[in-house]
Amino acid sequence: MTPITTDMIENVTFDEMLVGQSAKMLRTLTNADIQAFAAVSGDTNPAHLDAAYADATLFHGVIAHGMWGGSLISALLGTVYPGPGTIYLEQNLHFSRPIRIGDTLEVTVTVVALDAEKKRVELDCLINNQKGERVLYGMAKVMAPTQKVRRPRAHTPTIQLFDPQARLQSLLDMGRGLPAVPCAIVHPCDAESLRGAIQAAQLDLIVPHLVGPEARIRALAEAEGIDIQGVMIHGVAHSHAAADLAAQLAADRQVESLMKGSLHTDELIHAVLAQTSLRTGRRLSHVFRFDVPTYAKPLLLTDAALNITPTLSDKVDIVQNAIDFARMMGIELPKVAILAAVETVTPSMQSTIDAAALCKMAQREQIKGGLLDGPLAFDNAISPESVRIKHIQSTVAGDADVLVVPDLESGNMLGKLLEYLAGATTSGLVLGARVPIALTSRADTVNARIASALLAKLVAIHHRHTKA
Repeated sequence: MTPITTDMIENVTFDEMLVGQSAKMLRTLTNADIQAFAAVSGDTNPAHLDAAYADATLFHGVIAHGMWGGSLISALLGTVYPGPGTIYLEQNLHFSRPIRIGDTLEVTVTVVALDAEKKRVELDCLINNQKGERVLYGMAKVMAPTQKVRRPRAHTPTIQLFDPQARLQSLLDMGRGLPAVPCAIVHPCDAESLRGAIQAAQLDLIVPHLVGPEARIRALAEAEGIDIQGVMIHGVAHSHAAADLAAQLAADRQVESLMKGSLHTDELIHAVLAQTSLRTGRRLSHVFRFDVPTYAKPLLLTDAALNITPTLSDKVDIVQNAIDFARMMGIELPKVAILAAVETVTPSMQSTIDAAALCKMAQREQIKGGLLDGPLAFDNAISPESVRIKHIQSTVAGDADVLVVPDLESGNMLGKLLEYLAGATTSGLVLGARVPIALTSRADTVNARIASALLAKLVAIHHRHTKA
């Protein structure tokens, strides 16, 4: 029996092979295996990826792609027996039973014939599951290597499986069963903001009130094929008037959330601040919610959109807004990392002084509901390995739920880095007012606008229940 080594890879040459020799390997199927195979092969048959569909099939559940099992035979032939230098000539396969998530498979190849003239080998191939049941079998023909090869085993790239649509669906599930909330979409005069609002309405996230130039909105809807029949339109002449009317609708409790369309952020925020009944005594601040492919849980980032150079007093509200929002999102005790360039308090760096002060204020319950630590550099806020290397003792470091940046510039760059380089999906809200405000960007996708509408719905319903 030829064993599988972990550090070196060595082949078996034709001259070393005998009829009856065999090699084995074990492999347990995971859902990640199925997703990775679908991504690489392009085979997105719902029998492998859609549990609801798969439950109604003959197999009554998700099963592996048939050729995933075949690939295990290929892996055994190419890396173990005969190993490097093997050339596949022919393979036939018979599929006896489905392979299900959690099945542990024993893959065996056995020599049944040798052709000394052509250096060809016929091998019986068999895969049994953990119950000893045959799930796949067949015959392989290969050209075996004639020269000995022994070299370090190659390290394959790590596959990061990230399904943005699945993450969005998981987020939308948080609002399932909750009523849609009235939302004023302020000056929806570009296709993205109008389409995002209507799709959010179709998903029962919002009851849209379109506030802007009516003729322009209707012309846009017709040109883009967006159905706005039955949608309430509050006609005004321009974006300033749209912001003012939307804020008035919120003050009069005709709407419970606001969503930015194609107008400048300061227009909308100025209109909200002009309505004293929308103030809460807290400074307004923005929170991004990111789903990052390489991070195990959603990551909140604040404030990267509203407060340019916040003071320590401003940061108290920024942190408290983020903590309250995280708790609304189901995080019982949010871990809040106060970011700086370094993880030590440094008198020449104001961000580290502010971070230390915020942590002390949390200890004295001037900030409530979260677990704070800082200053923390970005790496040791999110990387357990960095925490280990730097010997940082912290219950927040390496596992942060919330990142609090020193200023808008650093936050804006970090947010765009997460989205455009790290592949994160994003949504976000302005908090601190009586109503949540979805502050979407012109570059945001429809999915980002839908996700932000869902966040606004959750916060608005929370405010409704707490009589905020």
